Amino acid sequence: MIYTYETLPRNDRLNRFSYCLDVSQKMFIRNGAAIAYYGSLRFESIGSSLLDMLVQEAFNAPRYVNNFVIVTGQGKLLLGDRGLDLASYDLTDAHFTVKSSRVVAFDPSLICQESTLHGYLTFLGTGQLIASSNGPVHFLEPPVRVDPDAVLGWSDAPSPSYHYDYDYIKGILSTAGSLAGISLSGEEKQLDFIGQGTVLVQSSER
Repeated sequence: MIYTYETLPRNDRLNRFSYCLDVSQKMFIRNGAAIAYYGSLRFESIGSSLLDMLVQEAFNAPRYVNNFVIVTGQGKLLLGDRGLDLASYDLTDAHFTVKSSRVVAFDPSLICQESTLHGYLTFLGTGQLIASSNGPVHFLEPPVRVDPDAVLGWSDAPSPSYHYDYDYIKGILSTAGSLAGISLSGEEKQLDFIGQGTVLVQSSER
């Protein structure tokens, strides 16, 4: 099928791997996520003088500020992320944490800040967030332990802690005979989620 401006979906997935965003207001998108667009759109780096106030209000994660640009104007924007699955999350009064490398786009109405767990961003408030995942996402209720590579994020749950299976580790060390070169996998090290909330898990670890 050949798409036109009129036949493209509006704020919906084109397929598993691409999302069509109907741009009518400002939106944060990750560098490299835009693959095509119709209409009159502008892409501005964060830190330009006209947008400083918006960034100060919505973006409180200086380590990641250069990973995103702001799109403005009117049109339809196709987003993609290295052939990964894309999904949109409509957040309402949310406390939603996502792996930073998987955040594709989000509304400036959301406050973005660094999570207490390294490599994750937390979004507060109401608005749209688009994130990628390695395969479909599964939603689990705590208490649950998850391979750190399989965790996409969590909603409303307290920050997880690490759990180590010391019997498993001891078996590996006795076989290897040395700590050198040991890299812990999901069998030896997991993220432990407790309390109320939802955990988002990718279908594949990588």
